[in-house]
Formats: sequence, structure tokens, C-alpha cells
Amino acid sequence: MEEDLRALARQAVEASTAASDPDYPLFHVAPPVGRLNDPNGLVVHRGVYHAFYQFSPFHPDRKLVYWGHSTSTDLTTWEHREAAIIPDSWYDRNGAYSGNAVVDRGTVHLNYTGNVRPSEEERDTHQCVVTSTDLVTFTKSPRNPLIPEPPHGHTRHVRDPQVWRDDDGSFRMCLGAQRQDLTGCALLYRSPDLTTWEFEGELSFPETPELNQDFGYMWECPAIVRVPDADADKIHDVLLFCPQGISPSREGFKNIFPTCYVVGELHGNQLRNTGDFHELDRGFEFYAPQVFAREPGESGPTLMTAWVGNASEDHQPSMEHGWVHTLSVIRELTVKDGRLIQTPHLDTSRAHTVTTGLPGQIGPTKVELEPLNGRRSFRAVFTVEADQTADWGLRLGTETSHVDFLFSGGQLTVDRSTTRYPHGNQRTVTLPQTSTMTVELIHDRSVTELFLANGALSFTLRSYLEEAPFGVQMWAAEPLPVQFHDVARFTPSAPQPIQSSRIQ
Repeated sequence: MEEDLRALARQAVEASTAASDPDYPLFHVAPPVGRLNDPNGLVVHRGVYHAFYQFSPFHPDRKLVYWGHSTSTDLTTWEHREAAIIPDSWYDRNGAYSGNAVVDRGTVHLNYTGNVRPSEEERDTHQCVVTSTDLVTFTKSPRNPLIPEPPHGHTRHVRDPQVWRDDDGSFRMCLGAQRQDLTGCALLYRSPDLTTWEFEGELSFPETPELNQDFGYMWECPAIVRVPDADADKIHDVLLFCPQGISPSREGFKNIFPTCYVVGELHGNQLRNTGDFHELDRGFEFYAPQVFAREPGESGPTLMTAWVGNASEDHQPSMEHGWVHTLSVIRELTVKDGRLIQTPHLDTSRAHTVTTGLPGQIGPTKVELEPLNGRRSFRAVFTVEADQTADWGLRLGTETSHVDFLFSGGQLTVDRSTTRYPHGNQRTVTLPQTSTMTVELIHDRSVTELFLANGALSFTLRSYLEEAPFGVQMWAAEPLPVQFHDVARFTPSAPQPIQSSRIQ
């Protein structure tokens, strides 16, 4: 008798204690039980934001990956839905792996990789699709797998389809891949109908040749996204990708696998007019970014989220309550001077806004930010009049368990060595050159995201602190002016029942 994988996942969710965990976030997407990793199939459909994600409801006892599903109307309040893609077909029996969404004539196509492991040493990957007109009922295509084999010259490590509509009305697909010589690359396919796919070749980089041959041993989650320029009436083609096994001889790229981007112009199979590659986020936990798809012709900002996690780093305090990992806060992307700018897209209309009780200056004596003390989910936006030589800092938590953000000598050092998850201990990054530092600090129980210089630099981390007492402090070696522009505190809302979905 075959297992009812949908019923088993439902039972795991019903037995979960995740929502009662004091570390469980209020406005970040987190799994109802088990393990979450890559965001998948992000799409805006009839005014609702849908975030699918890699979901392992039986983690750590059994590695079987579904597509989890959460929805929101404001990108801040998220509701769980039942799993959307169940790994119950011959071509995905060991997991429904990552992919994206594209909308065509009212139908949402969820593209994904079906994973099959004939043995521990063998792997088969199949590119597949599920369709839906209401994102409640999901139908696997009878023609799956649409791409059953890797192209000649590549191993079976081909996965993570990202599909978009080209300007001529056809569709293109970008896939992460590995060549037979064990080097990483991205593959391009084209289709007239989202069903029949023709291999076009590898993505190449005429002006950035180091990306063409031996840049890591595998590329995961490559996506070509269109991002507006912040200052000009221009759209850029930006490649987001996760090259595994690179060791650049410059600052950054400290995570087990980094997340990179390249800004350019896509012409056929070439990304032209590119500059250097850059790391997308400098924090301890960040991977597999993806942007939201929209209906054809629908305008709106380019919105992105990512996995606040890394491979092989699941042993976190939240596992005591049977869950691990979250997605990042939603971020709006623009390009400025050839670099990506990330601005948090967080609706604070349902939060309590603070307008008083905040300092206008910080100095040698530590200042307690009283409106935030005891609040474990908040957003604070402020500016500090400080040049590159100024020494100042922020502390989240208590004297014995805290995250410190230390600004000194043109660098930021983030230290979480006293937290309940000190993995990596501390990291130092170079700050953008500016005489007035804008800071957006987002903290949601056990997730912290810092955005500096109007989004020119972002730093994401898990911050498992003591539940209580909880405080926020600021200090500076010499008196510095500080101006708070927006401070909002979030409180828990009543839990919502998980709404069912249907597979056909």
C-alpha cells in the first residue's frame, strides 16, 4: 500500500509545537513544522502574494522535500496553506526540488526539479511543471518530465529551473548545472508554450571571462531578473546565482556557499556589459534568492526574498520545537551605479508605531532604547551623523546574550558569539563611504536583518537571544547626532487554521 504523503504531512503539521516557540518569527515566513529552505514559485496572483518554499515536514527523521505554501496580502502577515507539490510521482519520488513561477493566460506554471535517487551514489533530475488557475488546486502535467535528461557535456546535477517570458512572447528557462569536467555553469532553454523546451546553450559572459570556465563546481538557483535603475529610465538584466566551491581573493564569500549577482544586458545566450560579480548579502545566513513573478503586463516593484540559512547548518535551537530556518523579509530591488540596492518591503500599518522616548544623541554612556526594550519583533529606521573614523555601536539582547553591531574605522563587525547559536562568532565587512549612515534594523524574535546606506549593504543572521529580559542599546566613543525616522513594534496575532489545497 502506497503512503499518503499529503496526509502524513498534514499529521506532522497538526502535531507541531513550532508556533509556541518564543523564537518563532512574527512576520517572516517559517515552516509550520520541520525544515524550510529555498523560496520557490514566488508569485503575485489576484492581489495575493504566494511564497512557496522547499519544505521537509519530517525533518530530521526523513529527508523528503515538498513545496510548502504561505500567502499574504501585505508581505508582513503570512498564513500557512497545505503543501502544494507532493513528491509522489516516479519522477520526483525523492523530492520536489526548487523552481519558480510564471503566469500565462491566467494559469500559474510552477516549474520544479524532480529528484530521484536510484542509490546513494546515483541521481536523476527531471524538469517538471505543476499548473493552477486558483493556487488552491494543483495539477501535475501529464507530460512530466518536460526535460528528462541533461544536455550532452553536463552531469545529472542540473536543477532549479527559473522561467520567464521573453520580449518576443516565447519563454526562456535558466537552469543551474555542472559540466562533465565538474565546473559550474547556467544553461538556457527556450519554449513557445511552456511545455516543449529546446536547449540553447550555456550562459556566457564576454566581459567577465572568469565566470565562463572554472567558477566553482556547481551553480545553484541561477535566475535572470529584470531590475529598474534607481536614477534612470532603464531596466537591467541581473543574474542572481549561487556558485558552489569558489574562493575569491577579496573580502566576503565566507558562507559555506555564497550568493552572488552580476548586472548586465542579456543578448541571446550572452550577458553583456557586465562588471564584476558581487556578494548579495554579507551576513552569516543567506542563500537561494528569488523574485516574485507577476501577471503579464502587471506593473510593480521587483521584490525578492531568500533563504535565511545555509546547507548543513540545521542544528539550531529551534529544532527543540521541531522547526528550522526562515525566509528573509521581502526586499525591493533597484540598481544604482552598477550595484544592487535592497530596500525592505515591510508593512508596519498593523504594528505599534513609536514616536517618542528615543534619543537625539548617543555618546560614551550607553543609551537604552526604551520603546524597544522587551520587544522582540520590531523595525527601526534611523540616521547617525558619523564619518568613517567614528566608533559607535548597537547591542541587541542582554549583557550575557547579545548581538553586537560595532562601527569603527570604516568597518562593521557583527558579533553573535554570546548567543544560543554562535556559529561563525563574528564577521567584519567594509562599510559604504558616507558621512551620514542610514540604518534600517529589522529584528523578528530570532531573525535579524541590517540594511545600511539606503540599502547599499545588507547583513542577515539568525540571532537566538535570551527570551527575557530583552533590550536594545546604543553607544558612541564621542557624542554623535542620531535621528529616528520610523520605529514600529510587532505583536503576535491569533493563529490561523491551515487552509487545504488539492492535487489533481
